[in-house]
Amino acid sequence: MAFNFDPGVMLDTVPMLVRGLKWTALITVGGLFFGFILGAAAGLMKLSRGWGVRKLAGAYVETIRGTPMLVQAMFLYFGVPMALGIRIPPLVAGIIVIAINSGAYIAEIVRGAVQSINIGQFEAGRSIGLTRTQTMRYVIWPQAFRRMIPPLGNQFIISLKDTSLLAVIGVGELLRTGQEIVAVNFRAFEVYLTVGLVYLCMTMAIAHALRRVEKHLAARTTR
Repeated sequence: MAFNFDPGVMLDTVPMLVRGLKWTALITVGGLFFGFILGAAAGLMKLSRGWGVRKLAGAYVETIRGTPMLVQAMFLYFGVPMALGIRIPPLVAGIIVIAINSGAYIAEIVRGAVQSINIGQFEAGRSIGLTRTQTMRYVIWPQAFRRMIPPLGNQFIISLKDTSLLAVIGVGELLRTGQEIVAVNFRAFEVYLTVGLVYLCMTMAIAHALRRVEKHLAARTTR
C-alpha cells in the first residue's frame, strides 16, 4: 500500500505536543539551573589546592562524562529505588539526571574559563589586600563568567535535546508525547517529523539568542 503524506496530521499534532513541550522546557531549565550550581562547584574544586578535593571533583566529572546519559537515567530511576526502597517521580528523576549530567560538562567550562584569566589579575587582587576568595568573587569570576556564556549556551542546546532520552523512564516530555500520539493515530512519519521540527525551532531560537548575546558582549569589550 502506497504511503500518503498528510500535512493535516502535523497541524493537528502541534497543539497536542504543547503539553510535552512544557515539560521539556521545565526539565531543561530546572536541570541546568542545578547543573550550573553543581558544575560551578566542581569546576572550582578542580582548581583547589587540596589534592583530595581535586580528585573528588575529577572523579565526578570523569564518571559522568564517561557513561551514557541513558544509562544514568535508567540507573537513577530503576536501580537506585530498588537499592534504597524509595520511588523517584519521573519528572524529578529527569531534572536530577540533566543536572548531574550537565554539571560534569559545566565543570570543565568553569575550570577552563577561570584558568583563561591572566594570572596577573589574581595577583593584582591580592596586592590590594583582597583574600583569595574575594579575588575570585570580585575580580576573576566576573571576567570568567563572560567567557562561559557561549559554551554554556551550547550546553543548554545539548541538554535540551538530551531530554528526549528521558522518554525511556516515562517522563512526559516532547518525544514521549509524540510516542503517545503515534500509538493512537499510527501516523509515525508525520508525528515524528513534527517533533523533530519543534526541537529544531527551539534549538535555532536558542542559537540565535546566543549570537545576539555574543555580539553584545563583543561590543562592550571593544568600547
